[in-house]
Amino acid sequence: MIPVEEALARALALAAPLRVERVPLAEACGRVMAKPAVATRDQPPFDASAMDGYALIGDPAMGDSFTVVGEAAAGHGYEGDLQPGQAVRIFTGAPVPEAATRVVIQEDVLALDHVIRLKAGAEGGTHIRPRGQDFKAGDSLSPRRLRPNDLALLAAMNIPEVTVTRRPVVALIATGDELVMPGEEPRPDQIIASNSFALKALVEAEGAEGRLLPIARDTEADLRMVLELAADADLIVTIGGASVGDHDLVGKVAAGMGLERAFYKIAMRPGKPLMAGRLNGVPMLGLPGNPVSSIVCAHLFLLPMLRVMLGLPAAPAPTRRAELAVALPPNPSRAHYMRAQLTPRDGLPLIEPFRSQDSALLRILTEADALLVRPVDDPAREAGGTVDYIPLSA
Repeated sequence: MIPVEEALARALALAAPLRVERVPLAEACGRVMAKPAVATRDQPPFDASAMDGYALIGDPAMGDSFTVVGEAAAGHGYEGDLQPGQAVRIFTGAPVPEAATRVVIQEDVLALDHVIRLKAGAEGGTHIRPRGQDFKAGDSLSPRRLRPNDLALLAAMNIPEVTVTRRPVVALIATGDELVMPGEEPRPDQIIASNSFALKALVEAEGAEGRLLPIARDTEADLRMVLELAADADLIVTIGGASVGDHDLVGKVAAGMGLERAFYKIAMRPGKPLMAGRLNGVPMLGLPGNPVSSIVCAHLFLLPMLRVMLGLPAAPAPTRRAELAVALPPNPSRAHYMRAQLTPRDGLPLIEPFRSQDSALLRILTEADALLVRPVDDPAREAGGTVDYIPLSA
């Protein structure tokens, strides 16, 4: 068995960023932008009024009067030449006339016909947003996973399309004679294939495309056939069959098809029988069959591999800090990722692991919103101490 950190490094080394493509801005949310986007104009593209009021020249005092000679609104600038002693009625977002030095807000003036007079106690601000205050032509947005707010910025930069990394295609292969799909009628000795659906949702939430391939039955011929169906995928993920039992055929069949194995078995629980390698040039990850083991390993290994394929930095699953709600005994020679619940509060949240950590219990996994991380040879922990956890909630 190898440590989790070494296994992750080997898994990440199997992944590489995929090619890029151009997509319309309206379809870019959640995609990973692969190249900087450069603004083609200033924002705002002109000195703009920040308030409704009157644009004028100079620094008027109480009682000063100005003749209103025109109007400027959003999308409709004043085209005349503003002179001292004159004012232009102006609205928020409108271009400020070229000679104007300030905007007096409408609440600070008395208006009568075409003349305004400044009231006592008028605000002293200019109320002008200068050209390029937000960004200037040539400024750029760095590569990142695009959020809705990023799309607003890109649109303001007048960028209709962005360069993003292609979505990785992940082939998901459940294995075992004991499995049937939801909606089928299982025999008394069969169960419903469940892991595939969680894994498909996980990879698609990360920005990949998940493909559910047929269940591979416990024969070498059937497993080989399904693995061949995955040949055009960017990442092959098998579920179950990676251990050493008589019916665990993934390692044997994949080796016969040319698998270059990166590792097999890691010092963690749940998830010890994890395997990774490269099958005919395609990265392959062999997940355990137990539901919890499979999904925990996906958070620790599969999602970080996908992030590399999407062009994001190679890094482990992000961790946060929490305060233990209960005391914990020492943790022995395997890293333990314990299903746990968080209680939000001011400062660090409280975290409490479930009493049962059986890797076959999906209900507990559903109720968990965190994986409490116990490193190898972690000493006993008292309630109130701080620990690391991996968030499971969105």
